Amino acid sequence: MIHTVKIGETLHQISKDYRVPLREIIRANPGITPNIIYPGQTIIIPGVPSPESSPYLIDVSINNRTLQLFNNGVLEKQYPIAVGRILHETPVGEYIIINKAPNPGGPFGTMWMSLSRQHYGIHGTNDPSSIGKAVSRGCIRMYNNDVEELATLIPVGTKVRIHL
Repeated sequence: MIHTVKIGETLHQISKDYRVPLREIIRANPGITPNIIYPGQTIIIPGVPSPESSPYLIDVSINNRTLQLFNNGVLEKQYPIAVGRILHETPVGEYIIINKAPNPGGPFGTMWMSLSRQHYGIHGTNDPSSIGKAVSRGCIRMYNNDVEELATLIPVGTKVRIHL
């Protein structure tokens, strides 16, 4: 997968966001200077599927509290969600699903799907009454049945677009 460096990013943080060891990113990018990267620079992230390999796009509207799944540009499903609360807003931007973990335990319900931003994901909930509200610590919460269905439909590498 190719990552385009954004303003303020460091190679160390990119490594954490994609859960790929820094040494593997350096090995995949000969000639890169780890402490000198710049916005617009492209970096190969080894072992992470390219978003272009998936026909799916997940579109998250924070204001509408909906997650829409598109397949080749056609709306396939829409789900209600919970989003981040004040001081813990859901991050706006474009990410990809980098892994899936069934039964993560605790407040994460029956499925966790990591975003390519450290500490954030799409997951189920042990509090279904929270769906439709701004109550999370920035993650996207779904009903357990919905997140399980979504996880069976999309592959790792699916693009996630989050906007207001």
